[in-house]
Amino acid sequence: MKHCVKTALLAGTAFAAMSSGAWAQTAAPQAEATAVEDIVVTARRTSESAQRTPLALTAFSGETLARTGAQQVTDLQGAVPNLNLVQGRGSSNATNIYIRGVGQPDALQTFDPAVGVYVDDVYYSRIRGTQFDLLDLERVEVLRGPQGTLYGKNTIGGALKLVSRRPGQDFRARASAAYGDYDMIDVQGSVSGPITDTLALGLSALHSERGGYVTDPATGAEYNDKNSTAARASLAWDPASNLRIDLNADYAKDDAGMTVGQAQNTLIDFSGNVIKALPAVAPKYDFKTRATPGLPNETRLETWGTALRIGWDLTERLSLKSITSYRQLKTHDYLDFDATELQVADALVAVDQNQTSQELQLTYGGERLTAVGGLYWLKEDVTSHQESYNDALLGSAFLNSGFLRTIDDTLTTTSKAVYGNVSYAVTDALRLSAGVRYSEEEKDYWRTTSAFYNKLPAFNSTYVFAPPVGKWDDTSIMLSADYQLSADAMVYARYSQGFKSGGFNGRANSPTEATKYDPETADTFEVGAKTTYLDNRLRLNLAAFLTKYKDFQARVSGLDTDPITGLPAPVLSVINAGSLDILGFEIEGVAVPVRGLTLDTQIGFLDADYKEFNDARFTSFGGSRAFQDPAFSPRWTMRFGGQYEYALAGGSNLTFGAAAKYRSRMALAVDNTLVNSATELPGMYQEEYWLYDARVVWNDPSNRYSVGLYGQNLSDEVYRTDAQEFSSIGNIRTAYYGAPRTWMVKFTARY
Repeated sequence: MKHCVKTALLAGTAFAAMSSGAWAQTAAPQAEATAVEDIVVTARRTSESAQRTPLALTAFSGETLARTGAQQVTDLQGAVPNLNLVQGRGSSNATNIYIRGVGQPDALQTFDPAVGVYVDDVYYSRIRGTQFDLLDLERVEVLRGPQGTLYGKNTIGGALKLVSRRPGQDFRARASAAYGDYDMIDVQGSVSGPITDTLALGLSALHSERGGYVTDPATGAEYNDKNSTAARASLAWDPASNLRIDLNADYAKDDAGMTVGQAQNTLIDFSGNVIKALPAVAPKYDFKTRATPGLPNETRLETWGTALRIGWDLTERLSLKSITSYRQLKTHDYLDFDATELQVADALVAVDQNQTSQELQLTYGGERLTAVGGLYWLKEDVTSHQESYNDALLGSAFLNSGFLRTIDDTLTTTSKAVYGNVSYAVTDALRLSAGVRYSEEEKDYWRTTSAFYNKLPAFNSTYVFAPPVGKWDDTSIMLSADYQLSADAMVYARYSQGFKSGGFNGRANSPTEATKYDPETADTFEVGAKTTYLDNRLRLNLAAFLTKYKDFQARVSGLDTDPITGLPAPVLSVINAGSLDILGFEIEGVAVPVRGLTLDTQIGFLDADYKEFNDARFTSFGGSRAFQDPAFSPRWTMRFGGQYEYALAGGSNLTFGAAAKYRSRMALAVDNTLVNSATELPGMYQEEYWLYDARVVWNDPSNRYSVGLYGQNLSDEVYRTDAQEFSSIGNIRTAYYGAPRTWMVKFTARY
């Protein structure tokens, strides 16, 4: 920690001279920043100032995101306290999101996310397809802690909300082109304006590509690259003063190579023979990885959807909103779990998913009473086909027989909910709020698993699993009180519950393996303060919380024996392991000490501790592994940044920016020690590290044109972002890494 404090002091001294944008600040005219601006959010389903919303949230305006060079949703990593937001393991189109130590990193189609992702109030059921490019957004909101009453389904950890820009009666256009190292090219454009006095149209599109960070030294093939295209069309119709109709349609395509990592230890076959010898401690990663030749080694995603939102003001105080949506997603991903040239665990995962949702929402806004109530329905159908290529697992003892495992499954999920949330101003300063949501979830699952041995056909087998329909229900509540100490200061206390339904393990390999698991729940107690000082030139927001996380769904690895072949059979189970206590606090500050200079910081502290984690294999510890470290729960996340706008002769200006981001040591997998041992697995951890970003942007006098130079990870830090512990399959342990040092030049034109 000494090193952390020392480096933090150095960073705090340096960031006053170089700066990065104030993340929670609405864009102001260049070189005129004299106060911290506020953002209007809809975190509680009604429009209100972020500073008057009694819960922990961070908001980013679209202009701020563009100004700081953020291109993808994962560029928010480090800018929100206690948030882990990185590209998912093995796939270019999935996102690993943890908030306050609660999340779900596995992209398998049967596993639900723990942080809800919403685009224009439409829930995305899978973590696949959430690796969004930031295209023509009005704002992004990150809500921390359970949001069970207003958002319900799978927001046990929090919510990530993207809000696109609504076209209006003013013509607006924007275009940008960027070029960077690794042959990066990013082109975006958006235009919106009136068609008639009541109808407006918005169009936006982008194409973004980049060569791979990772190279196969034997073949020269590149991985961890990018090749995405996206488009969105929006119609905004206001046929009457009390009626608003919005119709959105979007399309996205991702066509990239695999995301590969680095093998962390020696690989073995089913007989225990070494098939790939690796050092006991993995060498420093050099962004070179072998991949299995002869396979496509690619990831493909295509997704589209449409949403119809109708808002009708029934009276001056009463409004009705309808949100209707349909989405479809198809992926065709090849994965190399072992990250070597051997077929120890290579796989194809092909998913065809669609979802239909309908929400009806009634809002009342009175002088003292504000109320939101609604009905929610979602139906999701997922079909998948998986192939696992494991030739190298069968050594000479089994005739080196080629081995293929296939899984075909279907999952239908129906979710229903009714909810209500009420806020009442007891006095001009004191406001009390309460919410409740009742949810019912039903899952119908079917799967067949087959194993094929080329030279041992007698060992071929097929298992069919058709369990009874899974049904779960939950009632979640929220209670809060906030008190306005003055026009510039509010304190609040909040209690909220979250729920994530049970499900079925789509990775089970044998008929004897348990596949059904139960729901998990979270109860969070939070207190906070939101304050503004010095004529809106200083903002300081504080939050402290305690989360009781129960029956969390843990993915654990083990071994069994196949009843037909007698071979070791990997067991990749999901268990309701026990409970965690998660204690922490968060600090967010923004200051404008002098005209043009903005300083900001985000600090998060997290103390996540297993209270119960039952695992019968840990006999030396009484069947408990509660001594282990919870995954993706670093004790400290910190960011120090700011920006300085310097006026030039003629009216143009330069903006200088920099940021220092710190993340303390953290586990990257649930399985992070040897079985029945307290010996930690170094490859399943990331030690503390700092990242440094900087930029300089020129703006013309009209603020219509800008040219910026952006650099990320300037110290070229090598750091892990994710890991997989699959030691039951060939002793596999694989780590995934963040991007090396990168730069880009970006030109932007606005009208």
